[in-house]
Amino acid sequence: MTRLISVSLRFGALCVFSFAVHSQPLGEPDHGEPGDEMIQAYLKQETEKIEADFPSDIKSAADWQSGRPKFREQYFEMLGLSPMPEKTALHATVTRTLDKPDFKVEMLHFQSRPGLYVTCNFYKPTHSNSDKLPTVLYVCGHTPRGRNGNKTAFQSHGMWFARHGYNCLIVDTLQLGEIAGVHHGTYNSNMWWWVSRGYTPAGVECWNGIRAIDYLLSRNDVDPARVGVTGISGGGAASFWIAAADDRVKIAAPVSGMGDLMSYVPGRCINGHCDCMFMDNTYQWPWTRIAALVAPRPLLFVNSDHDVIFPMDANERIINRLKRVYSLFGASDDVQNVVSIGEHAYREDIRQSVYRFFNSHFKNDPRPIEDSEVDLLTGPKESIHPIPPEQLRVFPTDDDIPKDAINAHIHDTFVPAGHVTGKDALKQLRNLTFHHFPERVPVAKLKEREPTKTRSGKDIAQLTLETESPVEIQAIELRPGISHPSRIILGVPDVAHPTPVDWLQGKTKEDDAVFLLAPRGALITKWTQKNPPNYVERSMVLLGRTADSGRIWDTIATARYLHDKFQAPVFVAGANNGAVLAACAAMLEPDIAGVIAHDAPKSFMDKDAPVLLNVLRVCDVPEIFNLVKPRPVES
Repeated sequence: MTRLISVSLRFGALCVFSFAVHSQPLGEPDHGEPGDEMIQAYLKQETEKIEADFPSDIKSAADWQSGRPKFREQYFEMLGLSPMPEKTALHATVTRTLDKPDFKVEMLHFQSRPGLYVTCNFYKPTHSNSDKLPTVLYVCGHTPRGRNGNKTAFQSHGMWFARHGYNCLIVDTLQLGEIAGVHHGTYNSNMWWWVSRGYTPAGVECWNGIRAIDYLLSRNDVDPARVGVTGISGGGAASFWIAAADDRVKIAAPVSGMGDLMSYVPGRCINGHCDCMFMDNTYQWPWTRIAALVAPRPLLFVNSDHDVIFPMDANERIINRLKRVYSLFGASDDVQNVVSIGEHAYREDIRQSVYRFFNSHFKNDPRPIEDSEVDLLTGPKESIHPIPPEQLRVFPTDDDIPKDAINAHIHDTFVPAGHVTGKDALKQLRNLTFHHFPERVPVAKLKEREPTKTRSGKDIAQLTLETESPVEIQAIELRPGISHPSRIILGVPDVAHPTPVDWLQGKTKEDDAVFLLAPRGALITKWTQKNPPNYVERSMVLLGRTADSGRIWDTIATARYLHDKFQAPVFVAGANNGAVLAACAAMLEPDIAGVIAHDAPKSFMDKDAPVLLNVLRVCDVPEIFNLVKPRPVES
């Protein structure tokens, strides 16, 4: 049996050792492009700013309780659950039942939203001394089982709970269920409009869990005062999502399901995770705040000491912070941690610790667990499933799958598009899309101005500007001899799809000063891009921003620098993607006099449109241009 290296359970310590915690980065940092070092330093700096803020803003239990409604509201918003979807009829249906000598399994499905099918196995004792039993919502990790659904990989847990007097509902995940959806939109599928829409599959998994609890509480054999949630890996993350969102969860035991921003971003552990592990961090939360929403309900935080995607340095930071939050309620004993020796796995010691946690809180029985079902994920590859997976199918044949299922494209409709206009739109955009922006973006600082020549021999000047530490970008001055221009034209490029600037020639006058911007991610700041894991772009979202919102920042900071230097009106100009970036900069910055746009995308849903957090929850591209007016918008 594997030994535990750190256990601190209210019902007694099993085994405790001291050990040093070392940082455990996932892979080496990128270094193939000139901007890699800068962007990694920037991401680390911004991560440290966010993580340093918790829990210093919470001084007492009263502080936490008074702030909780706002935190809960922000939390739902960052999951794409605000406004909260309507709780429509579940249409719960048991398709068949499997009878074993000491437990039964119901194959069932319900619709968390019309057409969004959740396939489940409900394990219950064959005989019980009570009408209403403690019940476990078991959420699954990323374990492909094809057409049978990943719930079949975790059947041993359902059997253990049922054999020990519990009900246990094991639910399929969206991506790996019997009716498969998508978890990897930004990880490897270039579905960046998910970010602009404010969609994350974490929101679907959380919502399906909330509706699963609705279903459980509709049953006569479930004790509503004894409902808990557990799962490993993706199921560990989902356990946090659900318990933080729904107070009807009385206890939670997430296993290897959470790191912190320091591990995800500077430690690059985001590269080991799919999109369902993350919410869009609009309000720049320190990640532990999600887990803290469970307080003061009992929480068992479980991890392994050599888990490379949930490293021990993050584990220590999280549990220490949770202890501080729980101590505000005088409930330090109600948040416990278990650390097992080994890699990312569901070993016997972990399973027994989870079972003991449930017995302690739901049965007042803290005795050590002596038995454990054979875990299909930890045992040998030739392990025989106690129940053949095909027998656990909710829909036995492909013909049985509902024709109205929308699981495969729930991302299209899960978060409603917004159609806000005018001042309300600008207010919401500042809150949801540019929350990390100050009221005014600071003026860029000139670091260097270097006269140079083009290949054709034309005199130009190259400016290096610091727009926010440590971000240094370039602006190319195409007409360096104009000292008193009537206007300044600042060209904003489409970094992903550079286009010739010939279209701009007919838009300028002889006495215009013309600059071309090379914002972050271009030229000297170009960073490595690999698909997967899209490290920089996905990390930005965890810090409440995007690469494109950073380019808007660069545009504003540069425009303000040029306005102050020349004391002349600044017009921002762009083609394609750059046209929308220019319009966003003008919308946010009053010193920008107008916009010159060429061939702008019609919608943020377009493949080549800028990626801006939550923007489609407020409005689309045409309203961005409307918000620039009455300043001129020339196309």
